Amino acid sequence: MKKKTRVFAFALAIMLLLSLMPQTAVNAETEEKKTIDVMFTHDLHSHLESFATVENGETVIVGGMPQMKTLIEEQKAKNPDTLILDAGDFSMGTLIQTVYETEAAELRMLGNIGCDVTTLGNHEFDYRGKGLSNMLETAAANGDAVPAMVLCNVDWETMEAAGLTENQQRLKEAFDTYPVQDYVVLQKGDVRVAVFGVFGKDSLACAPTCDLLFKDPVEAAKATVDEILEKEEVDLIACVSHSGTWPKEKDSEDEILAKAVPEIDVIISGHTHSKLEEPIVHGNTYVVSCGEYGKRIGSFRMEMTGDGIWEMVEYELLEVSPDIPENKETKARIEELKKSVDADYLSKWGYTADQVIAQNDVVFSSVNDLIMYHEDYNLGNIIADSYKYAVEHAADFNGDEVAVAIAPSGTIRDSYPLGDITVGDIFNSFSLGIGEDGVPGYPLISAYLTGAELKLLAEVDASVSDFMTTARLYNAGLGFTFNPNRMILNKVTDCYLIDKEGNREEIIDDKLYRVVSDMYSGQMLGGVTSLSYGLLALDLKNADGTSIESLADAIIYVDGEELKAWTTIAQYMGSFEDTDGDGTPNVPSSYEEGKQERKVAEDSKSVIELIKNPNKYAVMIIGAVIVLIAIFVGIILLIKKLIKLMIHKKQ
Repeated sequence: MKKKTRVFAFALAIMLLLSLMPQTAVNAETEEKKTIDVMFTHDLHSHLESFATVENGETVIVGGMPQMKTLIEEQKAKNPDTLILDAGDFSMGTLIQTVYETEAAELRMLGNIGCDVTTLGNHEFDYRGKGLSNMLETAAANGDAVPAMVLCNVDWETMEAAGLTENQQRLKEAFDTYPVQDYVVLQKGDVRVAVFGVFGKDSLACAPTCDLLFKDPVEAAKATVDEILEKEEVDLIACVSHSGTWPKEKDSEDEILAKAVPEIDVIISGHTHSKLEEPIVHGNTYVVSCGEYGKRIGSFRMEMTGDGIWEMVEYELLEVSPDIPENKETKARIEELKKSVDADYLSKWGYTADQVIAQNDVVFSSVNDLIMYHEDYNLGNIIADSYKYAVEHAADFNGDEVAVAIAPSGTIRDSYPLGDITVGDIFNSFSLGIGEDGVPGYPLISAYLTGAELKLLAEVDASVSDFMTTARLYNAGLGFTFNPNRMILNKVTDCYLIDKEGNREEIIDDKLYRVVSDMYSGQMLGGVTSLSYGLLALDLKNADGTSIESLADAIIYVDGEELKAWTTIAQYMGSFEDTDGDGTPNVPSSYEEGKQERKVAEDSKSVIELIKNPNKYAVMIIGAVIVLIAIFVGIILLIKKLIKLMIHKKQ
């Protein structure tokens, strides 16, 4: 009995000593083991299924939510508490977007694959306030699991003070119904996470049909993070941002956000379609991106260190490819949603999504080529040719020939694969927008420009598109030569029209020429004068030379229906000759790269080539520089004179 008492007393003494020992080391060890796994997407653009695209000159099959769901399930088998995030632009890019309002397919499928939180991107506003509010209400009412939605910088206060417009009121009600919140707090294992959303400045600039006003994203993020820290007990703060990263750090919105709000632990960065092989790090904030269209899904692990700082210890971009088994349930859900596309949208033109329009042996350039490099690319050219063809072959064509057709790189969303080109492939290549009729797809517009303005159009493309790459122009009927080394707004050295036989035709400066483009291009061209503060005068006109007051008045109608840009591509490809006799048209070899030379770059640094034939803009710029130099010299001389006068007075 005494022995047992001594053992018990000894045990009590040990326990007492342990209780008196400092707890810091033990707690630190525990904190260091706190981890969270995250998978993320952004800029899916309605790409629910695998699709064919062009990468590095090769046709490849990529993406697909059924494959993505398999990857997510594999990760959740390891850690059921994995957090799944999306950073917006989940819509607008394939035929499934045509049932955006009635099916809310994109949000429902994000919910299907297990996405916890998403935000709005600029393309969610493409169908205007009515379309977005209908989509949110459809998603909320259908009964499927959908992700939480966060967006902290909508400026409801200013809008309500001014009185909400009809569309703003509809959106306010839809935001409340879904609901769209500034932030949400989630429990993932032993980690409590706050996720908030933000809408960037460039996103707003890219959303001309957006009815809402927004606060400065950085200031709103600061206020939201302060609220989270004050009201919530959280371990980690994540931001789903539709702002993006850019090559220049000073312009990179999500890097600016990371530096301005250091309390954010990680930013999922959407909008710019960036593919970050390694995270960008500013202080203790990580910025991550995995690229567009669901070609990849991002995956990372964060670990809390002893001082409460989160460290990203693993980071990987997982390729989503046909090698990954499809989740059958997800595939079946997509197939069910697709049925309404043929019935409710494509039937209007007598098409089905899988219908083959043409066979293709031509390697088309990628969308990335169009944006990154200022050259003559067949992908842009064939779309511009389609515009011209469809207008001039319409049943009600009145003989007013199209001199020039224009397609900008910013509206071209995907390339054409080798092999069969389907209706779905064609729609995917030009999937943006909505018309005045409320039907998905940008319509074509018709306007008139003078010959001098056509030359200015070429100069804007040659001089400005390197700074605004989505504004690179691809033309049918217009050719020009430019030297990239010449002075800005003086790069074009030759500009001319190309007739139907491919012959050169000189441009008459004061003559009116008919130009067709899609609605987006028309909006962009119509803004050249205001954006340049009147320096570049480009006025879209009616046939009688009067200014077009509203682009809605310039929309081209065929048989009383808007002529949709994407349908012109289908019409044009369907007109190609069946060269192999199998009953399906073939894309002609004339579209092989390097054969058309509508834009020719003469990369010369010869002094003579750099200064010869200056245009009026070069003269204006040189004159302005001379005036500035004269003013500067005059100020220096005046200062010297004043100094001498002061010295003379002192003497």
